[in-house]
Parts: sequence; structure tokens; C-alpha cells
Amino acid sequence: MEKISQLLDFDREHIWHPYAPLPGKNNSLPVIGTEGVEIILADGRRLIDGMASWWSVIHGYNHPVLNKALIEQTEKFAHVMFGGLTHEPAITLVKKLIDITPQPLDKVFLTDSGSIAVEVALKMAIQYQAGIGKPEKQKFLTVKNGYHGDTFGAMSVCDPVNGMHSLFSKVLPQQYFAPAPHQGEHPENEDDIEQFAELLEQNQDSIAAVILEPIVQNAGGMRIYRASYLKAIETLCKQHNVLLILDEIATGFGRTGTLFAAEQAGVIPDILCVGKTLTAGYMTLGATLTTQKIADGISASESGALMHGPTYMGNPLACAVANASIDLLLSQPWKNTIANIEKQLTQELEPCRNLANVKDVRIKGGIGIVELHQPIVDNDIQNQFVDAGIWIRPFSNLVYVMPPYIITSEQLNHITQAIYSVLVRDC
Repeated sequence: MEKISQLLDFDREHIWHPYAPLPGKNNSLPVIGTEGVEIILADGRRLIDGMASWWSVIHGYNHPVLNKALIEQTEKFAHVMFGGLTHEPAITLVKKLIDITPQPLDKVFLTDSGSIAVEVALKMAIQYQAGIGKPEKQKFLTVKNGYHGDTFGAMSVCDPVNGMHSLFSKVLPQQYFAPAPHQGEHPENEDDIEQFAELLEQNQDSIAAVILEPIVQNAGGMRIYRASYLKAIETLCKQHNVLLILDEIATGFGRTGTLFAAEQAGVIPDILCVGKTLTAGYMTLGATLTTQKIADGISASESGALMHGPTYMGNPLACAVANASIDLLLSQPWKNTIANIEKQLTQELEPCRNLANVKDVRIKGGIGIVELHQPIVDNDIQNQFVDAGIWIRPFSNLVYVMPPYIITSEQLNHITQAIYSVLVRDC
């Protein structure tokens, strides 16, 4: 344990962790292994992972099928540049993505992360508008409480006030923000649509595209809104000749109960972003899909090429494991799996609603959210969850779970009961 202590001291003093100060206020928990849905700590404790490592590890950890895909590809070649070269894992992956996404999304740019998939989507929209003779359309319209990543273009379309990027507000491109959609399936009024429509109509000459997270706003507040709102946005975009970008990085590949969340609204975007679950948490990879119409517009722009090209674009290892993950998902009754998780989360988290410190409980597919009245101000609640044998990562006033799809009902019950027990003590 002395070696572990030395490593943690070094880690705390020299290594930044996500959204954390340096030096760290607390030691990070040292991991020595993973198995199924469990994270194994250096002291021997096993934590049931309710986060799927930021929503990506849908098949659990150390899966033999995914391990095999990586090993087999490593024995051939681990990486080649994608400029001027191509390979079977990338071609196969693009075919799979085209097959599982709605027509006419059949042009694909492979990126090295979800955030970069958003950057590419924004570039696509601007280059398309320039290519069809509307170079003045370089702005984006979105809604408050959204989150699309931490790179500069992505930050500019995240919530400008309550998001994580207000420090950079003076250097970021200034975009248009409509009020966040009302939560729930049956709001009392439709004024959220009216305000969005007004902003779009007033600024349509400068807006290249609308960008939204479909159905669930994730890191911006874990908010769930009605499908009819998304459908209305699609209609407005068509009316005003503005593109629609949907960010399915968190919601794609079954998380909300359909393969992609936009299916619940019958909406087909002009540009679609995916990531996170694409490789089941094994490698960093994203993709931006679009249509022949958009591709033709980009080809007609001044450069004639889409102006992006990351070093690790189309990485063979990442593509190989993505192919294996998609096949694994589609070979299983994933719809029933997500429906069962949703049912259990609904039954077992609903009692939290009666606690004095709880504002709301909401469930969508494999996502369970307990919203508190007040933000969590210290690390004590996190430590209590660890002591209870679970790994979840609350933020702001939200305690939420997005477990791996392979979680058993007993393991999920352990998570939900731990949440209730900790929140009872915290009342």
C-alpha cells in the first residue's frame, strides 16, 4: 500500500482530473481492475458502476468479444493515417452506421471524440451554407441547459450562464440561445416553441444550423423533454431553411429506449453526432453523419473539401472495437433490457420523491435522475456512495445513474437502495 500512497501523492500534485483543481482536494480512487459492471480498487473493494464510465461502457468491462476484436486488429496493424489511405475496419464501421441510422444519412466523417464530432458538425453546416451561396450564415441557434463538449466550437453552443464554460464567454463565438424546453411529456403550454420560433425567424439570415440534444439534455441538467418539441423544431428548421444538427453522443445506441433518441419524435436531422458508446468505452472515437445534399454543398464551397483531419481519424483499433460493439448490441434483446432497467429505476427511485431534500425524480430508458433542492457542496455524499459499494458521480444538485446494459436486477437494486439510504441520511 506504500507504493499506492506514493502514486496517489504524485497524482494529486501533478495530474489534472476532469473539472478538478490542481493540486487535488482529495485523492482519486486507485483502480487495479474491472470486471463486468464492477470497478476493483487497490484496497480490494469492488464498486458497482452506475455511471458506465461516463455513459460509455454499455457491455460492461473486460468483455471477451470486445477484447478479442482489439487483439485481432492489433496483430494486423494498430494505426495508419487516414489521409490517402483506408482500411476495412473503417469501411465496415461506416457501413454499419449508415445501416442503423435513418436515411438519407449516408456520408460519414470519423472523428477522434464526441466533442470533435460536434466541431465537425458545426464546420459542415457553415461550409454547406457557404457552398450554396450563403456565407453570411455562420451562427448557431440552440437552447439553454444544453451541453455539447469542451472544445471551443462545442463550448459556444453549451449553456452560456449555467454551463461550465462561462470563463471563456468573451472569446467564444456568440450564438443564439432559446429558453430550454419544458420538461415532461404534457406541459401546460407551448410557449417554449413560440420563443424558439421567434428567435429563429428574427435571425434566420445569419443562422447556419440549430443544434440540440434530442429528448434528454444531459450534462446541462439531466432534463427530459417531450418528443413533440423536437418535432416542432424540425418543422421550423425546414420552414426557415436552417439545418438541424442532433447531438446523440450521450443518447445514442439504445440509452433512451430507442436506438437513437430522435426516433421517438420521428425526426431525421441533417447532421448527426455520435460518440461515447460507439466503442463501448474501449477507445476514443466519434462520428458525424450527414446527407448527400450537405456533402454536395460542402463540395461546392471554396475549398471543396471538409476542412478537418485529425491525426487519429479512423483509427483501426477504435473502428474494430466499434464494429464488435455494434454487432454485440444488435445481437441481443437490448430493447427489452432497457425497458426492464427503466421499469426498475422507476419503481425503486420513486420513493426518493418523498424525501425532504429531493425536488424531482425522473426516468428515461436507462437513465435515472434524482434532483435535489440544493447543490451538493462537498465530497461527503460521494464518499458515502463509495462506502455503500457503488460508483456514481453526482454533480450540482443531481444524483443520477446510467448503468451498463448488462447490469443485473440485483446490482441495480443495490445502487438504487444505496441512493435512497444516503439521501435519507442527508435530509
